[in-house]
Amino acid sequence: MKSAFFASGALLLVLLPGVALAQTTVDSVIVTARPDPEDSAVVAQARQRLSQTPGAVSVVAAESYEGRFALALDDMLRDAPGVFAQKKWGGDIRLSIRGSGLGNANHNRGLLIAQDGLPLNEADGFGDSQIADPLITRFVEVYRGGNALRFGGATLGGAVNMVTPTGETAPYDLRLRLDGGDFGMLRQHVAAAGESGAWDGFVAMTNQTGQGPRPQSQQNIQFASLNMGRDLGETAQLRLILNGAHIKQEIPGALTRAQFDADPRQASAGNVLSDYARDVTAVRGALSLDWNLASNLALSAGAYGIWKDLEHPIFQVIAQESRNYGAFARLDWNGEMAGRRADAYGGVWGRQGDLDSHFYVNQAGSRGALRSASYQNARALDVFGEGRLFVTDSLAVIAGATYGLAERDYDSRPVPGAPAAFNLQASRTFDWLAPRLGLLWEAPDGAQVFANVTRSVEPPNFSALSPTGSGFAPVEAQEAVTFEVGARGRRGAFTWDLTFYHAELEKELLQFSVSQDRPATTFNADETYHRGIEAALDWRFAPAWRLRQTYAWSDFAFRDDPQYGDNRLPVAPEHLYRAELRYEAPQGWFVAPSVEWTPRGAFVDFANTTRAPSYAVAHINAGWTFRSGVSLFVDLRNVTDEAYVSNVQPVIAATDATAAYWPGDRRSLFAGLVLDF
Repeated sequence: MKSAFFASGALLLVLLPGVALAQTTVDSVIVTARPDPEDSAVVAQARQRLSQTPGAVSVVAAESYEGRFALALDDMLRDAPGVFAQKKWGGDIRLSIRGSGLGNANHNRGLLIAQDGLPLNEADGFGDSQIADPLITRFVEVYRGGNALRFGGATLGGAVNMVTPTGETAPYDLRLRLDGGDFGMLRQHVAAAGESGAWDGFVAMTNQTGQGPRPQSQQNIQFASLNMGRDLGETAQLRLILNGAHIKQEIPGALTRAQFDADPRQASAGNVLSDYARDVTAVRGALSLDWNLASNLALSAGAYGIWKDLEHPIFQVIAQESRNYGAFARLDWNGEMAGRRADAYGGVWGRQGDLDSHFYVNQAGSRGALRSASYQNARALDVFGEGRLFVTDSLAVIAGATYGLAERDYDSRPVPGAPAAFNLQASRTFDWLAPRLGLLWEAPDGAQVFANVTRSVEPPNFSALSPTGSGFAPVEAQEAVTFEVGARGRRGAFTWDLTFYHAELEKELLQFSVSQDRPATTFNADETYHRGIEAALDWRFAPAWRLRQTYAWSDFAFRDDPQYGDNRLPVAPEHLYRAELRYEAPQGWFVAPSVEWTPRGAFVDFANTTRAPSYAVAHINAGWTFRSGVSLFVDLRNVTDEAYVSNVQPVIAATDATAAYWPGDRRSLFAGLVLDF
């Protein structure tokens, strides 16, 4: 009954005259003709650029979250429709769009996470979001599904791109920030920006420490960023970006359902005994060139390199060192074709990654005897292009495609005294063509209606290939065809964004019981489907009042699977609703209560025997901005101290002993002081 009432309420919102459902924050709604007056120029430009996409895209400005205690991508993307970003522990976030990577127990798959357009993922597509600092991000671009073609992307989930400030786009010359609160959390941040002649520069550092809400949750994190630009005359600019991260985080572990019900604040006993942790040191550098070759032709090109060192005590101590590097080039053109307005872009992106991996016996968090050694090399190439032709003044036809090539080379060496170690040299190559067709119609007031069909392909990463002494598992690339239709715009007090999508998948990478037909735990399903609604509404019903809402309906399931039948896929709840009511007083203060509601919990397992509990969690955020550039905020999370499960670990079939439940944070209070000069 609760779910039916919820779905009925959502349907009523969809049917409101002239509204459709819209993006919850003005900071993430795309409107081409009427930019929101709160937007800075750089954010408005990003929205205008993304609005050329015939599909679901969003821009989230830093102003939408910097007045609260934002630690990771779940806080940054809270109000982006269609994005499932839920905390597990520390900065480890389950990030999924349209059901991407649901078969993964850990980290990110099926979604490109990028910074300034360049990947934070490894070259084989595997990655995490922990080396990105919300305080060193000017805005975030979200490309859902096949709309990530501009990055050469052809994965089911799309791309999330975090753009760092420059000396031109930072809204201050000097910023000092201090925030913290419960669980021993304390964060210091300093940033400076400026311009001098042909040069501009931005530099920032963040230090973050805390004990965490559960035992075995201590963290000590540092971020640093340098972004320097040099104008080369009036038509070109050269830019150097350096980012560094040093992350030491303990892992409290998932709980069984009985443990969660008894005390959700406890940690897994095994994690405490073996001192589970994930320590990362990473340095990333990029050099890029933007060059206006002519009045209607622009070139963007560059190269990047990332070095990362991982020390990861879990069931064994995983010690890995990786080096990823690549280069890209893209041409953007606008003009006329057959007397009609047209534009297009095309590019190429090549990358390579080398990873040295060693597993040791875990002796209370320290390295014991060496158990295995392997060396992984991944190479990838994407050649992509897309063009728009306006067949009328308001209707554009869009066509594009990506050609992709991915190679996997694996070399493991026998280790004396380690009987489980094996000697293996294996290679796989995948290639594909992913075409795309779309329509984009724009009304005189800037409202848009769009539709597209896109093919996506995801080659398996090294983890999915399950290398053993007998070689790679015979896993194939995941494929999908996604149909999408939607609308976005503004009318009066309402700003909306509504998308419906339906994806037919073959060979989706999920988890199965090992059998003769499926000889590895991670293997290809026969047929599955992912369909849903991504919706948001921003309603300014009075000059000082704003109601922001997002709603996601996620229907992901098997089709006549030999093991699972027509079961639903785990992890993502079918319904997820968020809302914030914000009052901004003329005197400069604001108060904003908000709620997150899952009326029915997600399945924990592919067998559909167990669900996580439903929940509703309320928060209150308030702040005051002084004319002198001083601002204060307080952020009270989980006001009613609700014990809830924020995320689950997918398993084949859950039992009473299955540790699959990640507790959400209990009631906590944070506050911050920001000084801008």
